[in-house]
Amino acid sequence: MEIISDIQEMKKVVQALKKEGRKIALVPTMGYLHEGHLTLMREGRKLADVLVISIFVNPTQFGPQEDFQRYPRDIERDQKLAEQVGVDIIFYSSAESMYPSGYRTYVEVAEWGKLLCGASRPIHFRGVCTVVLKLFNIIQPDVAIFGWKDAQQFLILRRMVKDLNLDVQMVGVETVREPDGLAMSSRNEYLSPAERRQATALYQSLCRAKELVEQGEKDCQKIIAEMKKIIETQPSAKIDYISIVSLDELKPLSEIQPDNTLIAMAVFVGSARLIDNIRL
Repeated sequence: MEIISDIQEMKKVVQALKKEGRKIALVPTMGYLHEGHLTLMREGRKLADVLVISIFVNPTQFGPQEDFQRYPRDIERDQKLAEQVGVDIIFYSSAESMYPSGYRTYVEVAEWGKLLCGASRPIHFRGVCTVVLKLFNIIQPDVAIFGWKDAQQFLILRRMVKDLNLDVQMVGVETVREPDGLAMSSRNEYLSPAERRQATALYQSLCRAKELVEQGEKDCQKIIAEMKKIIETQPSAKIDYISIVSLDELKPLSEIQPDNTLIAMAVFVGSARLIDNIRL
């Protein structure tokens, strides 16, 4: 496994791989890898000849009062885990390299980046789109793998790829969960033991929503109200949002639409802002 931090060196390696006709898969990450990340990497290993991951805690997707400084980092641990699943190259660049002095160009998907998580994190998706487009330009992947746990992110990036005519196949992998249902996330590290137990209410509320739909309930507000009841029983939980939107346009729904419904939420449990979703 090779670790590359210089952008120009990464480009040269990519050029050589392309000349050899090698297919490249990319898994973008912010590091502090867990089984969710590793599942994406295993999928990338199956889909391409060369598996590249990026590890970069991207400052442009964090607001001024958010957790950029304390976001968990452990590059040595990440290297060991990446090697175990067959990663060929880790692209490990610095903020100074990715955003040199005078940098002023950003990319966003209009409107979609202001919805759901974007309502409380207004610069987040602009930063995500910008860094992912930069990674695509540097690494030139044939396929990029993302998790459906970050459903809004995946849908926005997929729209960016379509709108900008990028030659990247976008692959979404289902959410990887702990045995009790909690979606795997690097931010789970912020939870105390008591908060960790309370955090299972997110998945419980999603399961209740699915159960209601299967019983014939179509009224989105009634479903959201039932979900809130479950989460609000937990003393450390504070709901940022629970929304039911269309998968194709992220527009709020009044009634469930078969095969076109995303139920998404963000909930603070203690200091940790956790997100989760299901697609119907």
